Amino acid sequence: MIRMRIWVSGRVQGVWYRRSAEAKAKKLGITGWARNLIDGRVEMVCEGTEENMRAFLEWAGKGPFFARVSVMETREEAYQGTFASFEVRAFGF
Repeated sequence: MIRMRIWVSGRVQGVWYRRSAEAKAKKLGITGWARNLIDGRVEMVCEGTEENMRAFLEWAGKGPFFARVSVMETREEAYQGTFASFEVRAFGF
């Protein structure tokens, strides 16, 4: 199991990016959260199998239909296993 912190930039707010990420994560069995940042990016923390995380990262680099991802940054973190599901959170500052 692995844990990733992901930041996506571009047209990713107001285009159902977080809700689409939630749906994709649940389909892949990935847990964690997604939130909008004040600077216009979306931040996500995700945990899952390496294989499912690869599929999620591939999706995250594109996003839903109306999104336009210009940059995606990732950082692997120590797996914690603390999430029961994937949720959309309020703004992060």
